[in-house]
Amino acid sequence: MTQSLADMRRDYTRDGLVEDQAPAEPFSLFQQWFGDAVQTEQAPVEANAMTLATVDADGRPHCRVLLLKGLDAQGFTFFSNYDSAKGQQLAARPFAAMTFFWPALERQVRIEGRIEKVSAQESDDYFQVRPLGSRLGAWASPQSQVIADRQALEALVKATEARFSDSQPHCPEHWGGYRLLPDRIEFWQGRSSRLHDRLNYHLSQGLWQRDRLAP
Repeated sequence: MTQSLADMRRDYTRDGLVEDQAPAEPFSLFQQWFGDAVQTEQAPVEANAMTLATVDADGRPHCRVLLLKGLDAQGFTFFSNYDSAKGQQLAARPFAAMTFFWPALERQVRIEGRIEKVSAQESDDYFQVRPLGSRLGAWASPQSQVIADRQALEALVKATEARFSDSQPHCPEHWGGYRLLPDRIEFWQGRSSRLHDRLNYHLSQGLWQRDRLAP
């Protein structure tokens, strides 16, 4: 196993990323790269899938894969249960990092910054366009808590279906959106011989600065 893993490698030759191809601020480049990913990545890969890293009150890091659900000039939005493990971690330390990896394009984007909750109206607007099963699940699942077995979860779902049999489930208070307000965004383009292109944007006194990082 060790030898087979050591032999797994791929030479990246698809594209490059140089300064004269990059804008002065990072959001337009992310929009461009995200659009490329939507057009290029094939199922089961989801272009908006990203790894979210948080830190708990003891300084221990945690990672999981989520889906990006909003992007604007303020930042990057995702939704979750506020009482979940990640919700408790973000309440204790409101900072996070995101990583997007698009293998077909040989590209990666790393984003770091402060976390804030979106407004209750934004959370409700998104909640209402979710499939019914997802809305019921947000009510039924005590996310991150220990449950007895699968049957216990299914029983919670059935009870929730009965509760909302005559009405549409509204957005629960324990569920909603977070927005990551970035202060650092790094764009990584795979290159041959591991001499990758890395352009790093960071906020300095309210303005975006751009640097090239060694691979």
